[in-house]
Amino acid sequence: MQPDAPSNDRALPRCGIAVMAKASKPGRTKTRLGAVVGPEQAALLNTAFLEDIAENLAAACALSPIAGYVAFGPPEEIDFFDFLPAHIGRFVAWQPTFGETLEAAIRHMLAGGHEAACVLNSDSPTLPTSILVEAAQALARPGDRIVFGPSNDGGYYLLGMKTMHAHLFEDITWSTDRVAQETMQRAAELGLEVHHLPEWYDVDDALSFEILRAELAGERSFGPPELTPAAATHTRALLATIKARGALDDRITVA
Repeated sequence: MQPDAPSNDRALPRCGIAVMAKASKPGRTKTRLGAVVGPEQAALLNTAFLEDIAENLAAACALSPIAGYVAFGPPEEIDFFDFLPAHIGRFVAWQPTFGETLEAAIRHMLAGGHEAACVLNSDSPTLPTSILVEAAQALARPGDRIVFGPSNDGGYYLLGMKTMHAHLFEDITWSTDRVAQETMQRAAELGLEVHHLPEWYDVDDALSFEILRAELAGERSFGPPELTPAAATHTRALLATIKARGALDDRITVA
């Protein structure tokens, strides 16, 4: 299968949103989460997260002019993503550093004809659809700005822009709790207007896995009442299956 490329077509949805994804490989995918649930289960969760995020993007596309993509690397892993629905485009974003990879994904969508482009993490299966719609709508307003979705671990789950601002990815201490702060410093240095999205969470360690478990079990929601979490049906079903196999602690219950 060949990667999909946005075309310079006026009918193209205004905003492209690309999920930064990796193929599911036990021991190599979501290794921090693998320490909680085991490497095999972590790889399965990676796939379930991608399925749920694809459905979330489809729901957002029905509400706003959005095109959904998976940005992945290395290039030879393209066939792994064949399980995703046809409406999710695929393209390679594979650079030496994470910041350069994010920049490449943004550049690809803008060069392909989208008026705005966002990069989205692959660790937030319950992210409310309304947040994706809000991001696209904020970028549709006149004037230059970025949209920024902070995560509760000091990073971010979404970053979007209308014009390429490579400085946002420069000299960032990736994989630390300083990512959001440093990115906002870069935005301030550029004098950019920032539209802040609600905080959400990444599922990549024991604490965030417990947040996910509690949310799917209906025990408590992460966000405020006005935010409706995505259903995350694939993740919910997989957790129930893993629980039934006895692969998780007895505390894990999924409604």
